[in-house]
Amino acid sequence: MKYIKFLLFTILVSSNYIYAQTDSISLNTILEKKGKLFHDYPSEKVHLHFDKPYYAIGDTIWFKAYVTLEQRSPSPLSKILYVDVISAKDSLVESLKIPVTNAVSSGNIVLYSPKFAQGTYQLRAYTKWMLNFDPTYFFTKNIIIGDGINKELNTHITFDGSRSEKGAKVNTKILYKDEKGIPLMNKKVSWEVIADYERVAKGKGTTDGNGYLDISFTAPSKVDINRGQLNTSLETGNIKPLTATFPLKTAILEHDIQFFPEGGDLIAGIPSKVAFKAIRSDGLGIDAKVSIVDKNGKSIVSGDSQHLGMGLISFTPEPGNAYKANVTFKDGSSKNFDLPPVKNTGMNVSVSQNQENVVLRVNANDNYFKANLNKGFYIIAQNAGIVYYAAQSILRGQSFNAEIPKNKFPSGILQISLLASNGSPISERLTFIKRNDLLDIKINSDLSTYGGRQKVKLNILAKNGEAAKEGNYSISVIDETKVPSNEDTETTILSNLLLSSDLAGYIEKPNYYFNKTDIKKESDLDLLMLTQGYRKFLYKDAIEGKVPKITYLPEQGIDITGTIRRANGMTWPGARLLLQIPDRHFTAPATTDKEGKFKFPNVVFKDSSDVIINARNNVNSAKDIRIMLDGEPYPAIYSNINKPDEILNLDSTLNTYLKNAKQQYSNAFMLKEVVVKASAERKPSHLDHSALSGLNMMADRVTPSEQLQGCANLLNCLSGSGITYIDNMLYLTRTYNQGSRVPVEIYVNDMPVDVNYLASIDANGVESIEVFNNDGLSGINRRTNTQGVLVINLKEIKKTPISKDQLKELFPPANILTYKPKGYSVERQFYAPKYTGPRAATQPEDLRTTIFWNPIINTDKDGKTALEYFNGDGKGTYKVVVEGIDMDGNIGRGVYRYQVK
Repeated sequence: MKYIKFLLFTILVSSNYIYAQTDSISLNTILEKKGKLFHDYPSEKVHLHFDKPYYAIGDTIWFKAYVTLEQRSPSPLSKILYVDVISAKDSLVESLKIPVTNAVSSGNIVLYSPKFAQGTYQLRAYTKWMLNFDPTYFFTKNIIIGDGINKELNTHITFDGSRSEKGAKVNTKILYKDEKGIPLMNKKVSWEVIADYERVAKGKGTTDGNGYLDISFTAPSKVDINRGQLNTSLETGNIKPLTATFPLKTAILEHDIQFFPEGGDLIAGIPSKVAFKAIRSDGLGIDAKVSIVDKNGKSIVSGDSQHLGMGLISFTPEPGNAYKANVTFKDGSSKNFDLPPVKNTGMNVSVSQNQENVVLRVNANDNYFKANLNKGFYIIAQNAGIVYYAAQSILRGQSFNAEIPKNKFPSGILQISLLASNGSPISERLTFIKRNDLLDIKINSDLSTYGGRQKVKLNILAKNGEAAKEGNYSISVIDETKVPSNEDTETTILSNLLLSSDLAGYIEKPNYYFNKTDIKKESDLDLLMLTQGYRKFLYKDAIEGKVPKITYLPEQGIDITGTIRRANGMTWPGARLLLQIPDRHFTAPATTDKEGKFKFPNVVFKDSSDVIINARNNVNSAKDIRIMLDGEPYPAIYSNINKPDEILNLDSTLNTYLKNAKQQYSNAFMLKEVVVKASAERKPSHLDHSALSGLNMMADRVTPSEQLQGCANLLNCLSGSGITYIDNMLYLTRTYNQGSRVPVEIYVNDMPVDVNYLASIDANGVESIEVFNNDGLSGINRRTNTQGVLVINLKEIKKTPISKDQLKELFPPANILTYKPKGYSVERQFYAPKYTGPRAATQPEDLRTTIFWNPIINTDKDGKTALEYFNGDGKGTYKVVVEGIDMDGNIGRGVYRYQVK
């Protein structure tokens, strides 16, 4: 706590400290400024370990969270973690608030229908302190969810598309099967293609004797078909047809390639390594052959990609020359691309590694050497914010070499920067250091082969080299026969904290570089370093004294804050308040400060608990007091960086898992959808208003009234609905982040209003908030020159007689406020059965896929721990995964397998 108080003090003080840049700056000054920035504004990282790689409706997602600082040491800053689940339509589906103790926490998410449906969801995790920094630091992961219970239609689609000057042509083949996997033969299907909010094609067809349907359509060149979708409706003879929707993002796959000279530039006369990365339009890598020619068409060098579209070529650029790349992709298509222009003057740094050392070579070409002879330059190597190597030299020769022992650096990304004497960047290179400083987690079982429902005894040993420390770990055991997966694609504690959390952009198969590493994978990892951007630190910012804007301090617990005002709007200093949480039998007093503000610090309560703030013990409080609560910040929802990992054919990809889920939950408590004749209570929506009838039937995002509880100002609570409020205007967050400054059109029920009108609306009277990314067929945006539509649906006022007590509830006293703030998520315990004998005939089969999960595994001072659990009835390979961190910040992951026969 002393460390935290000192840290917060330095944060507040240093925000006013600005450094002036001069023509030259000493190396010590650069290091001091960088060190101060790192010390005063530490960054947190979050990693989540999940029990398995994908899920089905009816499952529970179990996860363990690790909150660390840059150097992977447990973070002492934040005591609350936020976990959000976001749908493919950028709508918030679930949000958890979880307490953090000793830098770790755990939680779970129950996947029940209809809240969750089959598809790909984005999960993100962050602390409030992380809101001060770039949101790309958040932990993000795709959560794949299938449906083995309510699915009456299973599909598999393939595309064969091409584009020409006339437009796009797409041929598709769709396989339709029923819930039992039997092909739906000779069934009539209606289909339509929607792109750019318009129908571009439609038709009808009939499935063949194997359940296949062929569909072909064309679209004009102005239509971006890859942003559209194909909707199909299959007639089964029942009243309700079976529908399926397919995104067209992979209908036409076009290819691109980027070139990355080592050090940043092609410099005339300096031998250069040039990395390249060939990608498809869906973001995944594609193999390619590259041939370099100069401006006269002379062949210079050629090379093939070696991993996921990445490859390397080497040549020496000539002054005054220009280079092109003739690229042939794996599918036979070819294109020509320009290489970056050749600089006539420059200096760069190149890096290689041998078994013991990092080898640096600094080269200056003739022009740069003559212009900068006897001038100073610096080389700085830093990892996760800490400088491990710094050197200064005078340019007296055209080459400078240095070998630095690898043992000076920890494992992870090493950023090597070449700076001029005034601190301006000249060249930069990333390289990945792999040492034996990660935890070696060994897992052993008492037997190598077990029977169903047999007890398993595991021993775990975690060591760093020869040393062992106490540590905190999580363990998952899954039936791998039912949950097949590609371990290269998984998000692990190694791939996340050592790689993904530091690099900009999407990384394909991140765990490939840590899964059974060899010489080739080390070479592939170096290619990744050459083709990905580092997103953490710029020396220029430190030298110029640029500091992050601190809006949120690290949370030590849930704080309930607000302001007490008089009826005339003036604040009320010295007002007395009482906080009550009835279900916890908890009370706490408080007094407002000289500005009328109050704070109840570190309050502990569960989500959905009633919280009462009582201000009756003040003179004339019944008439003259108003309780104003502060809202909670909520980060905007950004485009999913992991979109390339979305799975098109979930039914076939998760076939094995969904078959087991269907059997598991059919035998347990899950029920299929049934028709209920009694009508549900209808809630107000945009469909009630003729002025909005042209909007889509379903909004792109819906925020129900439950998520607005405790909202003091409706405008401040719209961010969770995908709306950005800035400069007294409202924008769609997704388009605002893309640079658009066209506001949304606002409706309250069927009445168009301006932003100021929303400030007068009581959030308690709002039934729902609907956001439409486009105006459909309504013409609203075209008439008002706006982009998107925001609809505020007010609650219906029912004209029914009410009692005196009900009337009091409608007009509660102003000096008492009752609301349901976001509390800690409800904790659940993983169910691990204990079997004492063979399975009885009346007992259902144990079809669990997650056999055992424990988020709190602590090793002793020798790095050891032991545990027990029972297998399920499934036969085959069981996979044990242990992840965690010791008290010194060393991380590790261990994988172990055994057989059940």
